[in-house]
Amino acid sequence: MIDEQGIFLGASPNPSGLLPQHLNLRRANRHGLIAGATGTGKTVTLQGIAENFSAAGVPVFLADVKGDLSGISMAGSPTAKNADKLVARAAEIGLQNYSWGDNPAIFWDLYGEQGHPIRTTISEMGPLLLARLMNLNEVQEGVLNIAFRYADEQSLLLLDLGDLQAMLAHCAEHADELSTKYGNVTKASVGSIQRQLLQLDSQGGAHFFGEPALDIHDFLGVDDQGRGYVNVLAADKLMQSPKLYATFLLWLLSELFENLPEVGDPDKPKLVFFFDEAHLLFEDAPKALTDKIEQVVRLIRSKGVGVYFVTQNPIDVPEDVAAQLGNRVQHALRAFTPRDQKAISAAADTFRINPDLDVAKAIIELKVGEALVSVLQDDGSPSIVQRTLIAPPRSRLGPVDAKERAVIQSISPVAGKYDTVIDRESAEELLAAKADAAVAAAQAAQAQAEADKTAAIQAKMEAKQREAALKEQARQDAIAAREAAKPSGLDRALQSATRAAASSVGRQVANELGRAVFGGGSRRSSGGIAGQLVRGILGGLFK
Repeated sequence: MIDEQGIFLGASPNPSGLLPQHLNLRRANRHGLIAGATGTGKTVTLQGIAENFSAAGVPVFLADVKGDLSGISMAGSPTAKNADKLVARAAEIGLQNYSWGDNPAIFWDLYGEQGHPIRTTISEMGPLLLARLMNLNEVQEGVLNIAFRYADEQSLLLLDLGDLQAMLAHCAEHADELSTKYGNVTKASVGSIQRQLLQLDSQGGAHFFGEPALDIHDFLGVDDQGRGYVNVLAADKLMQSPKLYATFLLWLLSELFENLPEVGDPDKPKLVFFFDEAHLLFEDAPKALTDKIEQVVRLIRSKGVGVYFVTQNPIDVPEDVAAQLGNRVQHALRAFTPRDQKAISAAADTFRINPDLDVAKAIIELKVGEALVSVLQDDGSPSIVQRTLIAPPRSRLGPVDAKERAVIQSISPVAGKYDTVIDRESAEELLAAKADAAVAAAQAAQAQAEADKTAAIQAKMEAKQREAALKEQARQDAIAAREAAKPSGLDRALQSATRAAASSVGRQVANELGRAVFGGGSRRSSGGIAGQLVRGILGGLFK
């Protein structure tokens, strides 16, 4: 269903016959929109366009929101439900040689359950998208920017949620220091961000952040037949966290924009990106984020990437972004509410006027598998809008089963590359080591202080003991000296005997002198006063 005019989208019946509608491959990177109410055939249209891009050698990325796009990897079957209707549609629009066929596919899944895990790092996601993902206010976003800036200056890698948690805790501990250098950082703001991180973790965000991170070039491969790989993201579980879904796809667009080289307007796109449930990207998005989306969509064209938004209502896409969407397929809309009526009017006004078609009326009359089509022509101008019967896909309409998915996984060109998580040293480990080192240093300092205190007390006690010992020694020396100065027992005995002898001799000498001097032979005369005096003097001399 590809010829020199491009991808065959379908045919428009008119009085002169069937008018084929083609999507020009040279203009396919000018983006597009597939819109329509639930049940009008958007998914089948998306599948048909995607498989034709693959057949043209253009890799495709698409989000499988409902789970049935995985069937693009398997050939359709004549025994399948509605197979007869597909064959009848092919005949109705003059599609010759219609046959069933498969497409080379790679299954991806953020949770790693239905495909290869897709991961990125916190640093690659950046503070703007993370703030959007966690619904932070301006103050909290400012604190998050400071955390990123500080981590960059300290050469701390932010790879997973654990790294960001550790970085925020570090910022809270050093809030005063950081506030002086970067601006106000409060523990309350940090705490709010940490709570949002816990909520993100509970939604499965931890599966998305880490390594090995996705190499965007793995989306750009072709098989040995030259067909582009169809990268199918299992998004049925991911859709339960709408902001994570939208932020992930926006990050993916940003990565493509930042990593792919400029190619201008190639003969065919390098990659076509289908963004299903596109309204989730713009719901409650702050202006800064909307501006970034508009910038990426506007500039990524020159990287050879075509972006196709798939949504129920065309007014879900902001005007600045919608203005970049040159290829449009509009399925039926329902005019049940004033908003629906506004959407119909807006959709009708975006098409190049067809004087033979009441577009506003046709939008609400379209049948399943029928759409209003306007695409960019070779000269870049939009074609006149035509009511078109959309061509049927050749692959299966419906999901693959677990066994089929496992077989496709086993032959994937990236099998084994992303399946094992790598946890290398990053901010969490470095900050933990730094904290442990600080604790160890504090403990060592405290132990040294205790040791110094104990040593001082011991030295003081030893000094007192030495002083007491010296005093005791001096006392003992004094006692010993006194004892040494005292006469011994023999000396005392000799002294006593000497004194006694001297006293006796003195008395005798005195008596003799007294008698000699004073005369008299009788005791009485010798006992006179004069004799006593002499004896006393002589006795004192001999003592």
